[in-house]
This record gives sequence, structure tokens and C-alpha cells, in this order.
Amino acid sequence: MEEVSHIIHVLEDAKQALLKKDGTKLSQLSNQTIHCASSEQDASSIMIAVLVYSMSKIVERKDLHRIRNYDLVVKKFIGYLDLALLALKEGNLEAYEGHLQRARIALTSTSLNIKPFIQDVLRKASINKASKIYEHGISMGRTAALLGVTQWELSEYTGQKEVLERNYVSTQDVRSRAEMALRFFS
Repeated sequence: MEEVSHIIHVLEDAKQALLKKDGTKLSQLSNQTIHCASSEQDASSIMIAVLVYSMSKIVERKDLHRIRNYDLVVKKFIGYLDLALLALKEGNLEAYEGHLQRARIALTSTSLNIKPFIQDVLRKASINKASKIYEHGISMGRTAALLGVTQWELSEYTGQKEVLERNYVSTQDVRSRAEMALRFFS
């Protein structure tokens, strides 16, 4: 029941953040959902994490707001979130999952000029969230299956991420930096 109340809280906060066009808040909510998704390995929690993260990326892209269908897409998306919330509060998990699926479809059935962008965002969001679930200790095969990505895509993304993290983490001791500075200025 704790997971249900968490999901209700995330969905309600996501609606508010979406209305305020707060991409940072949406991204934070998506990350909060990953823990629940990892422990439960629940497809619905994973879908929420991907949808909310995707919306954060869409909101952060300022030029999308000039597209005339954007407000309609957001309105439809929020409508499906409302229906999902209602179904979840009533304990109707089948309807809840159906409404989440319709919310995803509402995103991908936008105007032709932004449809490729949104599909790309959803794909990259799935891979990003898969890597976060993988970091929580779920096997790569299981994670890839849960998110509908290939193990190759997941391993490529996590490999790139690990290389970047290693570059930021590796530092030299004070003596090495001083010697390097002396060589540089000599």
C-alpha cells in the first residue's frame, strides 16, 4: 500500500509540475519512482518513471511551446493521469495501467513535425531509466525486458555513463598536480 500512496503522490505532483512547466521537478519525480520500480519490478511504476522523465525533457525544450498542439497534448496527458489516479485510488489496476498506456499514446500521437522528437525522447528516457534500475542491482537482461530496450542499448548507455563518471571521479593528489603545474609553466 505504501507504493500505491507513493505513486499517487508522484502523479499528483507531476500534474502540478507539468502545469507549471517545471522540468526539474518532473525529473526529480521520475528519479523517485525508480526506487519503487526497482524494488517491485513493476511495469506500471517503470512506465510512470519513463513518462514523467519524458515530459521533463519535453518541457525543458522551450521551442516546443510554440507548436500549436502542445497545449492539447499536455491537456490530454494530464487527463489520462487524472483517470489513472482515479482508477488507482479505486483499486482498479487494470484500468490504471490502461490509462497510463493511453497517456503514452497521447504523447506519440502528436503532430507530425514533433512526433519524431517525442518518440526519440521516449526511447532515450526508457534507456536512461533502464540504466538507473540496473544501478539498483537488477540484472541487465531483466531490466532490458522490463523497459522494452535491447541489452545492447542498455550496455552501450551504461558503458558510456561509467566512462564519464570515471573521468569526473579521478583526481590527482596535490603533489602530482604541483609537478604538472611546474612542468606546464617551465
